[in-house]
Amino acid sequence: MGKKGPMPNFETVDDYIANQPKEAQKVLQELRSIIKEAAPDVVEILNYKVPSFMLVPGGKRDQQIMMARYEKFIGFYPFPTTMEEFSHELKDYKRGKGSVQFPLNKPLPKDLIIRMVKYRRKEILKHWQ
Repeated sequence: MGKKGPMPNFETVDDYIANQPKEAQKVLQELRSIIKEAAPDVVEILNYKVPSFMLVPGGKRDQQIMMARYEKFIGFYPFPTTMEEFSHELKDYKRGKGSVQFPLNKPLPKDLIIRMVKYRRKEILKHWQ
């Protein structure tokens, strides 16, 4: 995450965000707000030492979406099936199988993120009940 050595342990999502550079704090807070707008009842936790959002009560790792700060981008982890569903809209971003990189120096695609979060939550709920 831009520093050498082990990643620090944070107590809360607020603690994680507060310990990031100012530019990253702003983007992390914005992404957090967008996630909460899309799924107001999410529960925030730290998983793998990064902010995670349980989309269903008691959601396991694959029922969460995550975000993490890196030196030049914020990583957003909505799950591989979500990445596949929105791949055509994410073509301008660097991507992994289950993640997308949002550059710190560009606006977040709010509407796209909202649709991604809602899609993933709906997908989980189909199998959860």
